[in-house]
Order: sequence, then C-alpha cells, then structure tokens
Amino acid sequence: MAKHLYYNVVIAGCGVAGLYTALNLPSETRILMLCKEDLESCDSMLAQGGICVLHDEQDYDSFFEDTMKAGHYENRKESVDIMIRSSRQIIDHLLELGVRFDSNPDGSLQYTREGAHSRPRLCFHEDITGKEITTTLQRHVRALPNVTIMEYTTMTDILTEAGTRQDAAERSPFGTSADSRTIGVAAKTDGLFYCTGIIAASAKGETLYIHSHDTVMATGGIGGLYEHSTNFPCLTGDALEIAKKHGVELEHTDYVQIHPTSLYSGKPGRSFLITESARGEGAVLLNSKKERFVNELLPRDVVTQAILQEMKKEGTSHVWLSFAAVSEETIKNHFPHIYEKCLEEGYDITKEPIPVVPAQHYFMGGVHVDSNSETTMKHLYAVGETSCNGVHGRNRLASNSLLESLVFAKRAADKIAAGQKGSFKHESNYHAACC
Repeated sequence: MAKHLYYNVVIAGCGVAGLYTALNLPSETRILMLCKEDLESCDSMLAQGGICVLHDEQDYDSFFEDTMKAGHYENRKESVDIMIRSSRQIIDHLLELGVRFDSNPDGSLQYTREGAHSRPRLCFHEDITGKEITTTLQRHVRALPNVTIMEYTTMTDILTEAGTRQDAAERSPFGTSADSRTIGVAAKTDGLFYCTGIIAASAKGETLYIHSHDTVMATGGIGGLYEHSTNFPCLTGDALEIAKKHGVELEHTDYVQIHPTSLYSGKPGRSFLITESARGEGAVLLNSKKERFVNELLPRDVVTQAILQEMKKEGTSHVWLSFAAVSEETIKNHFPHIYEKCLEEGYDITKEPIPVVPAQHYFMGGVHVDSNSETTMKHLYAVGETSCNGVHGRNRLASNSLLESLVFAKRAADKIAAGQKGSFKHESNYHAACC
C-alpha cells in the first residue's frame, strides 16, 4: 500500500547529526525524521571517549595540525577551520541543553586526551559521552511540536524531479501532486535534477512517498557490512547506494578507519569498543610476553598497523591492554561502563590486562558535500558519517566525529532555513494533504 506525506524537511537518521539538524531548524518547519530501527540503535550512542573543543585561542594551530596530521594532510582545510572555530559554540550549546560533561570541583570543564592529540582538549561524560549527548538531543527533539519521528522506517530511495532552479522554487512539494513528479529517476535531461523527498518502507509494510522541500540523509556509516565492527549492524551504507544510483557525487569511499582496540571475544555480533582515552589516561598495549611494543598515542591507523604486525609475528589472535598505570579511582569514575563490561566478560581491569583486537570503526568517506552539507543534487543534504566534507582526510583524529557531525548539521539547518524563507505560504496545502 502506498501513502503520500508532505513536509518541509525530511531527515533520514536519528543520530546526533539528524537530531541536531532538526533542533536547529525554525520552529515553523514541519519535520519528519525516519529511524531505521529504534531510537536507541544509532551509532552516536556508542561514542565513548569524548568530543573535541578548541581549548583556548592558543590551541588553534595545534588542533588544526593534529587533525591534518592524523588525516595524512588529505583533509579539506576549509572544513577543518570551520569545525575548530565552531567548536566552543557547540559545546556551550550542549551545556545549555543539559549535557553533563565532567567538570572540576570549581565547575570548570575537565579535559582528557586521546591518541594523536598534542594536548588534552576532549570534553567527556564518563565513558559514555555519545550516549549522554544523543539522549539529551533526543529529549529536546521529542518535545518539539513541529517534529514527527517514525521508528522502524527505512529510506529506500529519493524522489527527484527534473527542471530548472526556478522550477524548483515555483513547484513546491506542498503544491503539486505525486503524479506530476518523476519518482526515483536518474536519467539525464537538459534541466537540473533536484531532490523532492524520500521513498521509505514503514514497519507496517507501507511504501511511503514523503514529499519535502529539503531532504537530509543522516543514515550513518557502513559498519554493518563488516564481520567485525564496533558499529550497529543496521548501518549498511544505505545513503551511499541511493546517491550512487542518482549520480550524486561520492568521495573517498575507500577511506575506512579501523579502531585499534575492541574487546576480543569469540562471540558473534558487534565488537565492544575500548575507548582511546583509556590509552590517553595511561593504559598501554602489550604483546603475549607482556612487553610494550608501540607508542599508544600515535594516530589510530599507525597503532592498528603495529598491533596487526605484532599479532602476525607472534601468531596470536589479539594483544593485551593493561590499565596498571591507571588509578583505580580513574578507572571506576572515568571508565565505569568499560569496567563493568569487562567484569561481565571475566576480566577485572583494575587487576589484569584485557585482550584487544582492531575492528572496523569509522567511515571517513561518504556522500560529497560542500561546507553547508549540501550534496551535488540541489535540496539534498548529507550530514554525519554519511557525508564527506573533508574534515577527516584519510584517517579521523579521535573524538572529532561528534564535533564534526554537530557543526555541519547546524550549517545544513542554517542553509535549509535560509532557502525556505517564504515557502511556508504552502501551509494550507500541507494540512490538506496530511490531515
């Protein structure tokens, strides 16, 4: 059964990027958000270590260099600059929203450090920073009267229409019938293709044609395509396949980051991440002879390669991570959930090392976007891990992911809001179609 819905903006994905886009759009914007599974099953929930922020004005050059160096200098410099200069504003807004970053007794923010950072500049909440930020954003978005969230609803395609940009402005999705548009067609025409919404499959088996002025793809990365990944299995690169089908430009689809340390287990399913900030606080990597073999604070790809070489040399399936140099107080206060998870697996990290192995973790490539998160198709945006704005280059600097997602989600919202000024004259058509 087919059903037609009409909104100002449709967002596929309910992680921090999708949520923050919705939160930054004007209150009169009618927004529909789609979640492939339930709201809790998004990778933003899994981020442990923290979120980067420009520590102070003197930190700019080192923050910029750390990001560029980790990315093998293949980063888009403009994007890196935008992210860093926007970081304090983002952190301040998160604090206003109620995110509980760990603080010092005097109320100032605590900062921690991860690999390839030249100084501590990560705000964090215990070892569940992503969950703290995501649940806070969810709470605020759920309270918005202009936002509808549909769980267990999967984007299967986009709606497109051929014409000129003037056509796009004049033929609003709220004022035309579905029969007058080209659905899911990518053939070349003399005119400009622009996005007019999404096709989705609902939990009830309905095919939904969601017509919108602007469309945002925030479906996450590609971890579900890998046997060993720290990602949820539902992240299968849906937006990339759809973009490719429609000739929307992709970028660096071979840039996949392997995280050095996931908890080794013979059990099937998602690998449990051991945050890099554990090594930032003093945990060290050991081989089977309990000898240290690498500088743990080198960039992730370098540490991963060293681990794989050590495993190959020794013929082992994992190496060890020792918390011996980390105080028990730090372990139980900063890493309580890692501590509890390891206990469940039979390891007490206050007394013994744990087995760790590299696992697929992050996708630096994606749908190519400009500095406002717009793709090469008009009215189609991509944010978060779905997009490639060039911030990360070939390899992501630890804890830049949450920051990058939030910064460029806000820029997408700002661009959409500016482009939709005056479009709300179609409000009566919206109510006629939806009610």
